[in-house]
Amino acid sequence: MHLIGVDVGGTFTDIVLTDTGKNVTRTHKVSSTPEDPSRAFLKGVMEICQAADVPLSAVDHIFHGTTVATNAALQYRGARAGMITTRGFRDIVHIGRHQRPQHYSIQQSIPWQDQPLVLRRHRKVVTERLAPPTGEVVTPLDEEEVRRAALELREAGVASIAICFLFSYLNPEHERRAKAIVEQHCPGIFVTCSHEVSPQFREFERFTTTAMNAFIGPLVRDYVGRLAESLRAQGFDGEVHIMRSNGGVSPARAIAELPVYTLMSGLAAGVLGGAWVGELADRRNVITLDIGGTSADIGVVTDGRFAEASARDTYVAGYPILVPMIDLHTIGAGGGSIAQRDAAGAFRVGPQSAGAVPGPAAYGQGGTEATVTDANIVLGRLDASNFLGGAMSLDAGAARSAIQSLADRLGLPLLEAAEGVVAVLNANMANAIRARTVQKGIDPRRYALVASGGAGPLHGAEVAGVLGVPEVIVPPYPGINSAIGLLTTDLKYDVVRTAFMVSVALDVDRLNAEFASMEEALREQLEADGVDPTLAGFQRFADARYVGQGYELRLPLPAAQLKREAVAEAVAAFHDLHEQEYGHHFPKSPIELVNLRVTAVGSVPKIGVPPTPQGGSLESARLRTRDAVFRVGTELRSFETAFYDRSRLPVGEPIAGPAILLQADSTTVVPPAWTAEVDASSAIIMQSAAPPAGKS
Repeated sequence: MHLIGVDVGGTFTDIVLTDTGKNVTRTHKVSSTPEDPSRAFLKGVMEICQAADVPLSAVDHIFHGTTVATNAALQYRGARAGMITTRGFRDIVHIGRHQRPQHYSIQQSIPWQDQPLVLRRHRKVVTERLAPPTGEVVTPLDEEEVRRAALELREAGVASIAICFLFSYLNPEHERRAKAIVEQHCPGIFVTCSHEVSPQFREFERFTTTAMNAFIGPLVRDYVGRLAESLRAQGFDGEVHIMRSNGGVSPARAIAELPVYTLMSGLAAGVLGGAWVGELADRRNVITLDIGGTSADIGVVTDGRFAEASARDTYVAGYPILVPMIDLHTIGAGGGSIAQRDAAGAFRVGPQSAGAVPGPAAYGQGGTEATVTDANIVLGRLDASNFLGGAMSLDAGAARSAIQSLADRLGLPLLEAAEGVVAVLNANMANAIRARTVQKGIDPRRYALVASGGAGPLHGAEVAGVLGVPEVIVPPYPGINSAIGLLTTDLKYDVVRTAFMVSVALDVDRLNAEFASMEEALREQLEADGVDPTLAGFQRFADARYVGQGYELRLPLPAAQLKREAVAEAVAAFHDLHEQEYGHHFPKSPIELVNLRVTAVGSVPKIGVPPTPQGGSLESARLRTRDAVFRVGTELRSFETAFYDRSRLPVGEPIAGPAILLQADSTTVVPPAWTAEVDASSAIIMQSAAPPAGKS
């Protein structure tokens, strides 16, 4: 069976092709085409198939991590959207919860007000009303008002319409009828309902999530359709699966209807790839650091499991998005990050990036700004003649000129400026990791750091050194680790249902009935996707809180038929969960179950375990020796540094730093005071060592 994973990044599109029968894997990179990501996708897929002599028609599955939805949200470049909502609630998506993202700033930007997903003139109201707790119809839907609103929005030229009624999560009857009317009078317009996107309480977040689905919907739908058509034209008749924010995949046709579930698509794949590598190396507690050309993505995997973000943390581009997401964090830090002095004179690296075009000055495509890639070339840590395995040559002179220009503006020597660029970037990433670990009660020193992405192995050891993390794992294919991650997951669907219950009066029969109904809906979904539902796994959760609290924590519940004792035991575990998250708990306070959740997992084909590398000897792997610059204490020193071909390195033989390990998709830097060795899992394990002497 042949599987392909494609991850589209800001600078490069990464492709991996694996033959599961022979357990052979190939990798490839092409420059991204931001104006139409499908062009780089198709180019990369065709090239890797040709190199492997595998016709596209012989490929069974393609797994895709996409940034189309993410970029549309971040750049505020979505469709002109309209909204039909309950009369009197037109401005919920503007008012929000009267909360300011930055409590003490009087000039802050509030995204849902400054850049509304649906302009106010395109928000129409209709007469209808449901009532809690059962969703009883108080005021019937005025269907004529819906028809008029749909025609007005069509006349205004909207490309999508969001239908958001109060309490539709309790009873979707009015939203379903309104959607049918809109589709009748507005053929071709993307229509989405809040009960389809996020059927849970909190109307502001539910309405905003639905508005985001409408904002990005036409763009993602057209992209997915264009991609599928191009692949079919080239002979592919298998299934395209797209990564969702929850770490699972689903067929492209499902994503075309609910694109809001892909806002963390590519980022989630990086965490999965890091967890897979950690598992292969027998490390189940890992921090994943995926550094590309534009951004660095950070995730935490504890005991082999990644955390899911809570409702208070699921923001994308500043908008609250109420869908399941892996708990990860992204900062503007990568190989293309631009180093500059800001308006106040401070030295900053990122978040602005040179991107794929023109890219760093060393790319020779017209870039003149000093970037992290240019700094690494000046420091001797990148081999300008062997970038991307020799597929691309870098202009060392242009890199030096860009860093020299920065050094002149800063009043620093050339090497100090170059090392300063790298040091600032490393500090930014270390601070971001602290925010996801130390500030959440996690000690990063008890974890290994998985350094991936094109630039992750360049910086992994130094970032780990700042944090006190003792070990760094570099994947077998670090530059395409997100694409690898796409081939390690399963079909994954989530269903959520709001059902307020208090621990002192739990209705266990109702709990069992609700869970049974949710699991049946998931079985139907899996069966529609060609998965045997009897082989699927189901996980149950409840969003729980102390009575009176405003936000919930995710509480695992038994997967079997619930008994009162088992539910009481699970609810009691909430106190420990609260202690872990907030540092305190209230054991005598009643607990409220707010939402019930079920996650269904259906198995799909996966990449195999890499064979133990054959390698060779250190002598045969050594390519050359030359000087590279590192900071030891407060002093910059030049060290005689060996450059090795990673594919020829022996297994289990320590390599003392400083050393540079070269491969097609990335470069691994082993600094002074570190050692590295190739593990039987094909990963490189780097650990601290005694600092060597260098020459000034």
